[in-house]
Amino acid sequence: MVCQQEAIHLAERLKYQKDSIVSQEIYSREMGTLTLFAFDQGQQLSEHTAPFDAFVFCLEGQVEVTIEGQAHQLKAGELILMPAHKPHALQALTPFKMLLIMFRSASQE
Repeated sequence: MVCQQEAIHLAERLKYQKDSIVSQEIYSREMGTLTLFAFDQGQQLSEHTAPFDAFVFCLEGQVEVTIEGQAHQLKAGELILMPAHKPHALQALTPFKMLLIMFRSASQE
């Protein structure tokens, strides 16, 4: 977890691991979470849904995010919303790191 008054360099916080996906939750509250991910090239999260809105913020590399069958390619510095209850999947086109920002609300539960 991150200390409140500690600056961190997100992309340097996690290292890639061959043929793996690595994650680290850096903030968790009732209202939501921030989780870092590092995907080796070709690694993927298969299609699934989540009960909450989530943003993928690409920190480095390239990823294909598919939302309701529509593919979106993101590169470093780009952000996309994955709406609650909509099927989505991710595939690393290159080694890639992201910050997953998940928001929870009473209306989404």
